[in-house]
Amino acid sequence: MQPKAKTVILVSHGQPSSPEPPETALARLAEQVAVHLPDWHVKSATLSTPGRLEHLSASDAVIYPFFMSAGWFTTKVLPKRLQGSYRKILPPFGLDAALPGLTATALAPQLQPGSNLLLAAHGSARGQMAAMAAEQFASRLAPLLKGVPVEIGYVEQDPTIAQVTKDLPERSLCLPFFSQAGDHVLYDLPQSLAAAKWEIPILPVTGALPGVPRLIAKAIQATTEDP
Repeated sequence: MQPKAKTVILVSHGQPSSPEPPETALARLAEQVAVHLPDWHVKSATLSTPGRLEHLSASDAVIYPFFMSAGWFTTKVLPKRLQGSYRKILPPFGLDAALPGLTATALAPQLQPGSNLLLAAHGSARGQMAAMAAEQFASRLAPLLKGVPVEIGYVEQDPTIAQVTKDLPERSLCLPFFSQAGDHVLYDLPQSLAAAKWEIPILPVTGALPGVPRLIAKAIQATTEDP
């Protein structure tokens, strides 16, 4: 008799104003992660699609938060929505110790000597967890970029993206420290750069970099090593 397949649910915030596109994108990511996890059922749900997470949750499911920090949604909203119907909640994507190395590898061909990297992050006016995650990531990423400085600008707190951008050299690039490309990435970030009258190339969000599905799969697979 074959052992029962384990279940993991990838959960992201989604986009309340338009829940379908991020839901579809997360489902696509789940399919990519599943390629690396043949012994798992890999499912997905955004918090913005009413009832979807509750419909999928089960007492034996592992929850993978496709979030950038251990903030309000991962520590308060997610457990409340699940109501105890899960086996374990893993650390969020943005805190994965392997993420800075994966990012450095992806950015290496695009960065040049004398340029800077602007890490555009969400931030929060209600707490420090989002900023702490961005700062931790930047501190681990910078030494891997061979002399390319990493500056952080936030959407919802100081220093803002516009404030940081005005002091960057011309050959800089912008990496959105987001798991998915929602309104902050599609609208707020370009508007902030435009307000600073600066044209900086915007890279894909961190959650869409090459190698992310395998990184997520490794984090999930590590749960089988727990006692």
